[in-house]
Amino acid sequence: MTPIVIKTIQFFLSLSLLIVLHELGHFIPAKLFKTRVEKFYLFFDIKFSLFKKKIGETVYGIGWLPLGGYVKISGMIDESMDKEQMKEEPKPWEFRSKPAWQRLIIMLGGVTVNFILAVVIFIGLVFTYGEEYIANESLKDGIWVTDTTLGNELGIQTGDKFLTIDGEEVEALSQIMPGLLLGNQFTVERNGKIVEKQVPVNVIETLSNNKEKSRALISYRWPFVISQIPKDSPNINSGLQKGDALVRMDGKEVVYKDEVAPILEANKGNKIPVTVMRNGKPVDLTVSVTDKGVLGVVIGMSPEQYKEEGYLEIRTLTYSFWESIPAGWNKGVKVLTDYIKGMKKIFNPDTGAYKEVGGFAAIGGMFPDTWNWPAFWQTTAFISIILAFMNILPIPALDGGHVMFLLYEMVTGRKPSDKFLEYAQMIGFFILIALLLFANGNDLYKWLFK
Repeated sequence: MTPIVIKTIQFFLSLSLLIVLHELGHFIPAKLFKTRVEKFYLFFDIKFSLFKKKIGETVYGIGWLPLGGYVKISGMIDESMDKEQMKEEPKPWEFRSKPAWQRLIIMLGGVTVNFILAVVIFIGLVFTYGEEYIANESLKDGIWVTDTTLGNELGIQTGDKFLTIDGEEVEALSQIMPGLLLGNQFTVERNGKIVEKQVPVNVIETLSNNKEKSRALISYRWPFVISQIPKDSPNINSGLQKGDALVRMDGKEVVYKDEVAPILEANKGNKIPVTVMRNGKPVDLTVSVTDKGVLGVVIGMSPEQYKEEGYLEIRTLTYSFWESIPAGWNKGVKVLTDYIKGMKKIFNPDTGAYKEVGGFAAIGGMFPDTWNWPAFWQTTAFISIILAFMNILPIPALDGGHVMFLLYEMVTGRKPSDKFLEYAQMIGFFILIALLLFANGNDLYKWLFK
């Protein structure tokens, strides 16, 4: 199967699971409080259904429009806009006849299930696979900023040792880029001095406009250790060997690829002296630099070699079942907190983050292009958090809109009129359509013009 087909299958599998469980979050408390549920649908069934079957008082079905799902609860003003039912006298089994606290639990059920599901997935992931990361403190010579121009715009340099982002200690290399995207300030050690920097307000826009360069902008520094000399290399007969570690080039001491690159650039087409370490001993050689400023060799080490040579430390955290529960919970809370930070950036026009809002294509693109269960579940948990947050927003037609009106009723003792709720539902529906068009329009624009 092609990558796009694999992504599509994962997207629909994940979306279907999340929708069904979200709607179960409404369905179960509704049934517990003896509230009639007329429909339980995966996807929307405008005009017709792909499948439907009535069991008891509820019709279970699959619609043809994959924009979500719903449960139709008797006596509730929802997306069905069933005005005729609302004109009749309230029945004991209807939503509107139940106490406000029961209606509140029913409406909060969906987002609660989404968040709990994400936590359960995270618990399963950390229990099964643990957590592996490159320890930030083990990068004794700091990070490698792969694009100098872009790094300067963000205020970071090769060799920086990240200490904190927004006052929180940076423990893993993988924390740095998300931290810069969502944070406001950071502290690094640079040339032996502590430097405090503000994250540029338009950091998301800057990285978005330079996607290719920003994908691997921050990395650990690669020691210049030869792993392969191709047969067509200009240095096949120079005396270089697999495993040689470059320590001096053109009279300058070097260790890392980022230190070697400018020397090669300055010596295009020339032969220059180098010193390599081989089996613990220095060996002097002369090498050829191509017109493109390369040696024509492959460099790299295995993670184990990096660790053995002291360039970095890969830490693996393992959890017992009981330890995985708080770890999964903390991860769920962290993802939700980070997402809220991201939403704040989106609503600030100065950040340009609104340009990165995406629809179904963007969500589908989050899945790996090969089948990978850990990555699938990680992505599903993240989307579940998104659904929980988006649904609790105080927009009429979303769960959060219903919750907002219920809280108003509980505080004031006055229930909004059915007519008001109908108008609010319509306004909320148009707001959602506008957001949907904007998000998916962004996807289309990027596909056509970027």
